[in-house]
Amino acid sequence: MAEIHEDHEHSTEIIRLDEHAELTRKRCKLVVTRGPDVNRTVELASQTIKIGKMTDNDLVLTDKTISRYHSEIYQTPAGSYAIRDLKSTNGTYLDTARVKEAYLNPGSTITVGNTDIKFVPFDEKMQIPPSRSEFFGSMVGRNQKMRKIFGILEKIAPSEVTVIIEGETGTGKELVARGIHTNSKRTTKPFIVVDCGAVQSNLIESELFGHEKGSFTGAIASRQGAFELAHGGTIFLDELGELPLELQPKLLRVLEQREIKRVGGSKNLKVDVRIIAATNRNLEDEVKKGNFREDLFFRLSVVRIWLPPLRERKDDIGLIVKKMMEDKGSTTIDNDAMRTLMNYEWPGNIRELKNTLERAFSFCENDVIRVADLPIQVQQGVGSSTASQGSTGSAANADGDGNAQGQFVGSTNTNLPFKEAKEELLSKFERDYLIDLLKRNNLNISQAAREAKLDRKHIRNLMKKYNLDLSEL
Repeated sequence: MAEIHEDHEHSTEIIRLDEHAELTRKRCKLVVTRGPDVNRTVELASQTIKIGKMTDNDLVLTDKTISRYHSEIYQTPAGSYAIRDLKSTNGTYLDTARVKEAYLNPGSTITVGNTDIKFVPFDEKMQIPPSRSEFFGSMVGRNQKMRKIFGILEKIAPSEVTVIIEGETGTGKELVARGIHTNSKRTTKPFIVVDCGAVQSNLIESELFGHEKGSFTGAIASRQGAFELAHGGTIFLDELGELPLELQPKLLRVLEQREIKRVGGSKNLKVDVRIIAATNRNLEDEVKKGNFREDLFFRLSVVRIWLPPLRERKDDIGLIVKKMMEDKGSTTIDNDAMRTLMNYEWPGNIRELKNTLERAFSFCENDVIRVADLPIQVQQGVGSSTASQGSTGSAANADGDGNAQGQFVGSTNTNLPFKEAKEELLSKFERDYLIDLLKRNNLNISQAAREAKLDRKHIRNLMKKYNLDLSEL
């Protein structure tokens, strides 16, 4: 079994800010299930739990077959738990296998001498005071949920903990990651973004870990991967739930050993990176389905933060719009237009709001955004609880010359399960947004990518996803 190289002198607690804006701290306890001390229990209240016969151990056992200081359990910097044998006479066993040092999984059985001990993690709900600030990095929020999120981000940013950011598409997960990096000790080092859903499956390994010359067709030169490029800084793995199952063990190795191996390479290269990941999938469900490795999920889940959708923090819309207006200089928005923005449900969340305002900036006259400058679906409140049941298909708002100004308009198919209905609506929005974006930029992919602030490869992948051919647009 591979040795664990993490420095357990700098452990951390596993915490999660969930959709109810409650802080959950991951704790663990040991329960003796067999032996002279059956039912004895001890919780991990410090960095380590020592097990043995001497009275200064945390879990003191009377079993005569164990050593004075038999083994210890500690929490790693990545937030996972591990056990280490302390040169005991009869050894330490984890799920029947003798180990010197190994990671623990929920429900693992530790055997020392004639005693079995069950490792039991559990959640402890906590209250966290909201931040006094309405800003964190580039994010703004007056809503209580957001200020609680800002409070925890302020605490974890200076640390080295791994973070998973969860939430719907467009809720601002990359802004959270950039904010954490900016407020960390690594702020002067690289911040590297990898969209795991935008890179072709046969190239994602090279994208992450690099490759050596000649390692595959087209590898005409050696190339550094994202982890090497992020050395000393932070790597942001967006859409982590899209990472192919066969690559997940290699990411797990990076987390555990802090080293990578290039495609076609023979050397293990040390990397010093902080890992932040994001997903709009429920990784716990993906683990149950067999699409995501359980051990990788636990290694990543040091801090899990759930970002609420914009429809659940509508009181922040005015603040977000104000910030975007300030970035644009003298442009303002009238009261009717603001009320229209507040009445819309924003299925695309903050990203959709930003795109809507960007379009309005282009169409408005005298630097004042009015209702008529907003896309038709926003004007009509499509997707909201007040949406017209008669709105179907798609529509475009055209100017006097007949040029398309609108994007996808269509009522939600309520006959579908929630997740499928949401994905259908977002897919239609993506396709229509992409077509409009390309036409507006004269089918120039590079120019369209710059305007949408997307990578060219992401644009091409979206075109492939929706079978769009430039010659037919």
